[in-house]
Amino acid sequence: MPDREQRTITDAHWSDARVIWDYHQMGHEPRPCSAAIGLGSHDLGVATTAADLYRAGLFPVIVFSGGNSPTTAARFPRGEAVHYREHALELGVPGDAILVEPKAGNTGQNVVFSREVLREAAIEIDSLLLVSKPYMERRAYATCRKVWPEVDVVCASEPLELDDYVKAIGDEKLVVDMLVGDLQRVIEYPKLGFAVEQEVPGDVHAAYERLLRAGFDSRLLTS
Repeated sequence: MPDREQRTITDAHWSDARVIWDYHQMGHEPRPCSAAIGLGSHDLGVATTAADLYRAGLFPVIVFSGGNSPTTAARFPRGEAVHYREHALELGVPGDAILVEPKAGNTGQNVVFSREVLREAAIEIDSLLLVSKPYMERRAYATCRKVWPEVDVVCASEPLELDDYVKAIGDEKLVVDMLVGDLQRVIEYPKLGFAVEQEVPGDVHAAYERLLRAGFDSRLLTS
């Protein structure tokens, strides 16, 4: 039962999860950029954060990128980017400041397809503000540096602590599984040519191995 799974998360597991949570966040100071990309996912907080940053004057235009995936189709039946746009409009972002890229199915495609949307709109880009889920910042950064190396990349996400994010998602074990799964991708994707390599400190790698052994593995890559 899900409740039983959640009760098996020990203080030691949470300690390891916080180490990985902190590692995933780049710690960038938001600053003005040529444009932003809101990376599609299950998390509507991406669109909320993008709207906040737009109102702060950090970029003139945002591309919301993302189609459907097995984990988001029920929540966002019209596609991640479309629902993000609708939410941003509700929060006061003007329609002419939003571009939609509705086809991407992974982070590399988010960036590559959004680059094409911006090119077609004749928007010159020398810097990008990538808006993502909090635990996806590092992977988004490493991916963008690989597929669009010419631009300066700044990462941002909803300013939440791990405990607050767990409450927002409502499933403790799933959140820890997602932290572990994203770290696996940070480690493995450079070997596959999908991202630039990121140094993984020893304490982060040790936390990752302990959580893997403890069974937090539902979001791992499959061979």
